[in-house]
Amino acid sequence: MAERIAITRTDETTHGAYRAEVPGAARPAELTWVASGNARVAEHTFVPPEARGGGVAMQLVEALVADAREHGFTIEPQCSYVAAAFCRNPDWADIRAKTAS
Repeated sequence: MAERIAITRTDETTHGAYRAEVPGAARPAELTWVASGNARVAEHTFVPPEARGGGVAMQLVEALVADAREHGFTIEPQCSYVAAAFCRNPDWADIRAKTAS
């Protein structure tokens, strides 16, 4: 796992993001979300090529999960990376949004 990175959060009520500056990269790593009721739909995760494979994306997801636990919202993992992280972490099942089947 990469060393811990500084993550900034934006919350515009209907949408937001978790971002981390990556040294040498033109743009930050980010995980974006949109609100859907009491859930945040994790819609996209991006990590610059210079930082891929170093655990940056997982730290962004972990920040979202920590906020869900602290603030009482659920997460709908629409992004394939976030969905895979939820599969690898069954202890997050309690904060996964229930979706219609």
